[in-house]
This record gives sequence, structure tokens and C-alpha cells, in this order.
Amino acid sequence: MLILTRKVGESIVIANDIIVKVVETGKSSIRIGIDAPREISVLRQEVFDAIQKENILSSQGTDNIDIARAAKLIGNKDKESE
Repeated sequence: MLILTRKVGESIVIANDIIVKVVETGKSSIRIGIDAPREISVLRQEVFDAIQKENILSSQGTDNIDIARAAKLIGNKDKESE
């Protein structure tokens, strides 16, 4: 893992076309902005993990799949990218 120190307004560049910028810092959190091509999926870790779990359940053919929940997760991803 690469660990960098950045100040508000400073950025890092990943693979020539992804820019991660520090937007704001707070007491216990920071806000970052991510500028990436539309074809690259950018997800919060907890959303990514939930989607992976749903994918595993669906591949196992279980009846416990909550399609509405999965659709909600994907809908939240779309809102985050705006």
C-alpha cells in the first residue's frame, strides 16, 4: 500500500486518467473527489463488498437473493458518480 500526504486542493494521478483530489478535511474524516472515465467503476468498499456478496449468492442459485436490495446498491453507485 502506498501512503501519501496531501493537503486540501492537492491531487494524485492514477494510470494517467484517474485523479483523486482532497476536497475537505474534518476532525475524523476527509472528503475526496475522484475524476475517472465513465467506463471505470468507482465504489465505496462497503458497496463493492455487498455487490460481491449478492453475486456469490446468485451464482449459488439460492432463494435468498434480494434483487431490490441489489438494484438499490447499483442505484446508489450511479448517484455517487454524478
